Amino acid sequence: LSPAWHLPYYVHNLTALTMVSFQKVIVVLPLIAGGASAFSLSMSSALIVQNKGGGHGELGFQLAKNLQSNPKITSITILQDSACNDAKEPFVSYASDIPNVNIIKADLADESMTAADMQSLLKQPFDYVWDNSSKGAVGAGKAVIDSVKEWNSKLLTYVSSAGIYQPNDVFPMPETTPIKESAGQVQYEKYAIESGLPFVSFRPQYIYGEKSNKWDYVDWYFDRLVRGETLPIPAPGTQKVSLTNSADVASLLASVLNDEAAAVEQTFFNCGTDELCEYDEVAKLCAEVAGTELNIQHYDVSLGKAKFPFRLTDFYVSPDLAKSKLGWEGAKNSLKDDLKWYFESYKARGGMTKDISFDQDKEVLGA
Repeated sequence: LSPAWHLPYYVHNLTALTMVSFQKVIVVLPLIAGGASAFSLSMSSALIVQNKGGGHGELGFQLAKNLQSNPKITSITILQDSACNDAKEPFVSYASDIPNVNIIKADLADESMTAADMQSLLKQPFDYVWDNSSKGAVGAGKAVIDSVKEWNSKLLTYVSSAGIYQPNDVFPMPETTPIKESAGQVQYEKYAIESGLPFVSFRPQYIYGEKSNKWDYVDWYFDRLVRGETLPIPAPGTQKVSLTNSADVASLLASVLNDEAAAVEQTFFNCGTDELCEYDEVAKLCAEVAGTELNIQHYDVSLGKAKFPFRLTDFYVSPDLAKSKLGWEGAKNSLKDDLKWYFESYKARGGMTKDISFDQDKEVLGA
């Protein structure tokens, strides 16, 4: 046996758990016929940079769960914004649901953070990096990009937002839809590309999940239904929306590992389910689950959003490119099925008894 080793490694003790990551092992074995056969076992480390919460708050957790079963990934670290609330989901479930994932805390809102600061904190390079925190190429965001360049990582995957799009009445919005050049996410994308990195950016939309910490979108419907209130929905109510389970968003983010070259070549991917719902349809599905009467009143969009959770017009994307380029199999979850556990969660979170003002609803309904 003649081994040739390339073994950069790290050892980090976390709650009595020692984690060792071997980047690459090459072993040469003799053949019976007297020749030699070589095989290479690649072992790769993953870093997930995770924000403190909000619409993307559950993605790092779900992505870590997904990557645990990916044969390309042998160790996972979450660089977690220390501003998160450890007593709330998904952060409270880190220890129980992803115990083998290394969690490191940092103030990711610190705009003075440099790549040297970040590398000193992490104490090792990473092969694959997913950034689900940065909103621009400053502070921690710039530090992530600069670190990826110094590490010579295989791939940097960024979680951007479809909110940067300025739609021109083409739906679903393609990846070529005009964007807000001033948006922080766009500045991040530009800096990563200018830095010459193997870079991919996903643009998700409305996200929900069992361990979410932002429930605004669907709660809006239940808040009114369970109190017998009229649902003021901008006319005509047939506008389409893409509501995607966080586990499906995570599988999309992980799909870059299916074909890294194709991912980098395309660079930009829309991120969401291809199961679309109309605004009125979401109301009907929620009423069915809650067992309540449904009273919808459409109002003139010129009156504005009031508290309505979605855009006044169509605003949705398609995951077709991720399917064709990355082999993504599509969403495994549907809003219709998920509303059953969602409504139970709504009740458990005190949704039936919380104080809610409907003053803005009455303004648009009475106009």
